[in-house]
Amino acid sequence: MTAVAVAAAAFLMTLIGGLVAQRTGDRRHLVLGFAAGLMLGVVAFDLLPEALRQAPGEVHGVPQALLLFAAGFLTIHVVERAVAIHRGHESEYAAHTHGHHHGHGHHERHQGVGLTAALALVGHSLMDGFAIGAAFQAGTTVGTVVAIAVVAHDFADGFNTYTITRLYGNNRRRAITLLAADALAPVSGAAITLAFTIPEHLLGLYLGFFSGFLLYLATSDILPEAHSPHPSRSTLLCTLAGVGFMWLVIGLAT
Repeated sequence: MTAVAVAAAAFLMTLIGGLVAQRTGDRRHLVLGFAAGLMLGVVAFDLLPEALRQAPGEVHGVPQALLLFAAGFLTIHVVERAVAIHRGHESEYAAHTHGHHHGHGHHERHQGVGLTAALALVGHSLMDGFAIGAAFQAGTTVGTVVAIAVVAHDFADGFNTYTITRLYGNNRRRAITLLAADALAPVSGAAITLAFTIPEHLLGLYLGFFSGFLLYLATSDILPEAHSPHPSRSTLLCTLAGVGFMWLVIGLAT
């Protein structure tokens, strides 16, 4: 039940992220920078070491956990390329809005990009909840540090779900509906893990996969998002603070 309680905190943090997305002015880059630091810290200092301990077997000279780490990174990369979730694609759509009118069909496709991207984030939040449950099965220390990173990261998830949905022309009600789905997803994912115990080897493989998933989100989504409007020293300092905080937490917990 601890995992579900932590996932409930992720639920609240996701909602807060979405609400802040409606109100944040010029400081969100600091929050996102700190969240990215938390994610980098948990991957480097806890998830990967734990994954290697639980799945030490090798395939062609490479630990299985590291193969899954690469697979997790590449999986989310392929998914994000497919749904055009990155902000780098915005200019492709924005260019059409300033030219001649493309009609209702184009507008619907434009909205569909936002919906697909937001639904991808909802799916990711479901995996967040599953990761919390799986991590608590691996041990309280692992569960605690993963929970801290996921809860902090879910602020960015909620923020991005609302922002991306609205960015591509969807109305406020639709954005809030997707935000609610994103907030409920980690609770559902954590609850699923209560129904069964994951074998240690499979758990190690999953933690490796999720490490790659988190690293990609931190480096390819959140950090560029944090630095694009404000390539400032303060954002970098917040990222370093996030990494240092996770080092402190893990050091105290072990």
